[in-house]
Amino acid sequence: MKLGPLLLLLMFSFPWPLFAEVQLHGAFVQGGLIRGHTQPGHHILLNDQPIAVSLQGDFIFGFGRDAELHHHLKEIDAQGRISEQTVTIEPRHYQIERVDGISEQMMHPSKEQLKRIKAESALVKDARTKPLPLQHFSETFIWPTCGRISGIYGSQRIFNGEPRRPHFGIDIAVPAGTPIKAPAGGVVTLAHEGMFYSGKTLIVDHGMGLSSTFLHLSAIDVKVGDQVAQGDIIAKVGASGRVTGPHLDWRVNWFQTRLDPSLLVPEMPMLQ
Repeated sequence: MKLGPLLLLLMFSFPWPLFAEVQLHGAFVQGGLIRGHTQPGHHILLNDQPIAVSLQGDFIFGFGRDAELHHHLKEIDAQGRISEQTVTIEPRHYQIERVDGISEQMMHPSKEQLKRIKAESALVKDARTKPLPLQHFSETFIWPTCGRISGIYGSQRIFNGEPRRPHFGIDIAVPAGTPIKAPAGGVVTLAHEGMFYSGKTLIVDHGMGLSSTFLHLSAIDVKVGDQVAQGDIIAKVGASGRVTGPHLDWRVNWFQTRLDPSLLVPEMPMLQ
């Protein structure tokens, strides 16, 4: 997928020294993931919230679709000395689409359906809440499958004049049954056989709160607790849940913060 010159510049992965001990690199934009390194034993806070730091001094944090543009980063060394800096990110502009003539049933689920949706959302939230001591978050991610990009992060539809939730993943239109690879190593934290909206749903935790979610699957080839390596076949593309055709909806989260998967991978390889 082609990115604009600004995003390409911001994604250029060179270390950015904020303090004497801290280096950051990543996509300094809304929806971006930042990877950092400090001296082992130091503490990092983002907007006064503690960030987990590995024994090796590695850490990550991310910014949502509509995140504020200025953030406060604090480092506390082993002697309790504090260094502080502002982290500034760039805004993005998102695709908005208006669609009219949507049925009442599609617009407003029943009470029973809403109860089911709430319970399933709690399962997904729980799977993204517990940080695992894994190091796969530091891997260079690969595309889980390759094909035509049919939906992008941050886009939003307005149905019958009512704004709907933005799209928080990237849609890849490929035939049902196409294998899906793990974009990075991790542990399976959720494997659900049929959610109301997302159908067969799979979540792989990469460590430090970073996770990948795969929606609308036709088959899940792993189970909760399984460890997977980058490139392992973990599922197959489908059209389960509320969709109009087969595709993979791939999403990336830092805990509950929804990130743009396209900022973690190189340009989509050319299809044969």
